Amino acid sequence: MTFDSDPTWLDNPVITEGLPTALWETLAMTVGSALITAVLGVVVGVFLHNSSPGGISPNVAVNRVLGAIVNVGRSLPFLILMISIIPITRFIAGTTVGWRAMIVPLTVGAVPFFARLVETSLREVSSGKVEAATIMGATRWNITRKVLLPEALPGIAAGLTTTVIALIGYSAMAGAVGGGGLGATAMSYGYNRFQTDVMIAAVVLLVIVVQLVQVVGDRVARSVDHR
Repeated sequence: MTFDSDPTWLDNPVITEGLPTALWETLAMTVGSALITAVLGVVVGVFLHNSSPGGISPNVAVNRVLGAIVNVGRSLPFLILMISIIPITRFIAGTTVGWRAMIVPLTVGAVPFFARLVETSLREVSSGKVEAATIMGATRWNITRKVLLPEALPGIAAGLTTTVIALIGYSAMAGAVGGGGLGATAMSYGYNRFQTDVMIAAVVLLVIVVQLVQVVGDRVARSVDHR
């Protein structure tokens, strides 16, 4: 995408024509990776909690191996992670550029983060409720599905909100390596071509998106909190 006309504030074709597309790309890669992260993160978080020494199905070996994998995933800076898994991204997405390809590294980077938040939320569920369900003969699957997850749902919703906001930040970094979106536009025109108005407009859009995500996430967390 090339814009050769003389750019002026509020009449810059990068802002009037390029930013809507960039915003769509940012939203698409964020939503796509968030949906996959929500599913995988809950699964990994449940395994982490249930296999822990205080969980309903303790298994030290499984917990340590899974915990180590999650910790490695969380310890890698996103930019390094994104570059290091380029072969995996190409294998899954068929390319390494564009917002569709960026869903792969965004998901890989966000799942360990969200899984720990899910594990923390599950750990805060009252042990008395789990014991009561156990005494009544509930299976581990039923305890997880009908006691742990519903009771931890407010915390999980809040954790997902935090994760989505982190994904928006990651998506801006993904733009630096061909991921598209607002980050790429801000980098290409705002930074490299000194078009300050484009930089300001991209930042304002990112702030608005983050604020909307936070507001919606807070409302969802409150709506599912029946304690």
